[in-house]
Amino acid sequence: MSLIYVVEDDKNIREIEVIALKNSGFEVEEFETAGDFNKALDQKEPDLLLLDIMLPDADGLTIVKNIRQSKRGRQLPIILVTAKTTEIDKVRGLDIGADDYLTKPFGIMELISRVKALLRRTSKEQQEKVITIGQICMDDEKHRVTVNSAGCELTYKEYELLKLLMNNAGIVTSREDILEKVWGTNFEGESRTLDMHIKTLRQKLGEAGSMIRTVRNVGYIFNA
Repeated sequence: MSLIYVVEDDKNIREIEVIALKNSGFEVEEFETAGDFNKALDQKEPDLLLLDIMLPDADGLTIVKNIRQSKRGRQLPIILVTAKTTEIDKVRGLDIGADDYLTKPFGIMELISRVKALLRRTSKEQQEKVITIGQICMDDEKHRVTVNSAGCELTYKEYELLKLLMNNAGIVTSREDILEKVWGTNFEGESRTLDMHIKTLRQKLGEAGSMIRTVRNVGYIFNA
């Protein structure tokens, strides 16, 4: 049984989330503040975190950033719950390290569907810890990328995008698959976000960035 932490200051919304998750067979622990959640996280890491972006004592985006910077919480699946609806807010949350997001108000069916989908994706991610292709070396355990032995600083999403492409080297990965596996959505409106990330990723990789090739009208392929 998967353990889910629910962090939400609105009691009514929190109760709905908790009841829906428990009725779907999940073990759930609920928290009203970031402080209570952090204390629990120090004791035990859940299988998934459902996190409200606006809490009385902390910013949800800051919480995500801190989790991703810690070694223990780096792989923790996170779904942000937010009342913000602009694209830039969603992109910012995903770039910082969230795996998916829900915009209030949302339906119970959508909540459970997204939770199950994210747990399925993360449970299958049993890939090699160190991948070396051409000039690029990715150490997934240390969350570190080097190009010609020199460190390459990437954002969380740039890292996840590169990891997906390198793990599928020599195989064309469709835009839809990339959006689903890296951003947790296959919404075509997010395609511009993908293009922007591919562009900046290539720039940061320098000459090695040419290994990421565009397959017109399909997606991208990583070739040495």
